[in-house]
Amino acid sequence: MKRAFPILAVLTALLLTYSTYQALVVAPTERTMGDVQRIFYYHVPSAWTAFCLFFVNLIASLIYLVRKNSKADALAVAAAEVGVVFCTIVLITGPIWARPVWGIWWTWDLRLTLTLVLWLIYVSYLVLRRFSDSSQTPKLAAVLAIFGALDVPLVYFSIWFFRTQHPQPVIGGGGSLDPRMLHAFLINLFAFSCFGAMVCWWRYRLELLHQEVEEMESLESLRGVTQ
Repeated sequence: MKRAFPILAVLTALLLTYSTYQALVVAPTERTMGDVQRIFYYHVPSAWTAFCLFFVNLIASLIYLVRKNSKADALAVAAAEVGVVFCTIVLITGPIWARPVWGIWWTWDLRLTLTLVLWLIYVSYLVLRRFSDSSQTPKLAAVLAIFGALDVPLVYFSIWFFRTQHPQPVIGGGGSLDPRMLHAFLINLFAFSCFGAMVCWWRYRLELLHQEVEEMESLESLRGVTQ
């Protein structure tokens, strides 16, 4: 596993380079919005990656609640941290895209509001994990993660069932993309997914080491008490 990580990192870096070339050079300029539309190739893949990581967090949290598996808990923490980073990118790139298109940085549109709520829930999850020393913290965090995961489908389907200012989905929503745009989008979707998986893997390994250190410190404290 240790040897595989550098190889994965190099391949991911090459893939990100290629996807950036596709998004900024190969993909044609959108007729109405112009070059600002190219944020699409980073905004949507970031959202996709965040949703995938929050799903991993949900599954790992459920496993921890059922089996009390420390590795599952470590994976939940790692996925939540990396997911929050990608969700932050979504909240940053969205207003940058909206300003020249909508004329405003932010509007309390349903999808935007639900995305902000999702971000706040998982930030609360990380704050709980960081500043609470209770033995019940992992269990409470797992319950909060399940609650947060319920917001993900609400964010995704909000523009399908409600009238919002956010544009309707191009893929599967009745619209269409130029083949070169679609190719650039899919390449970036894959690249961001690989990058998210790589960072999550790295963070997961660090969390396992952190757990081992805490266990060793606990054992040493018990030995000191008994002596």
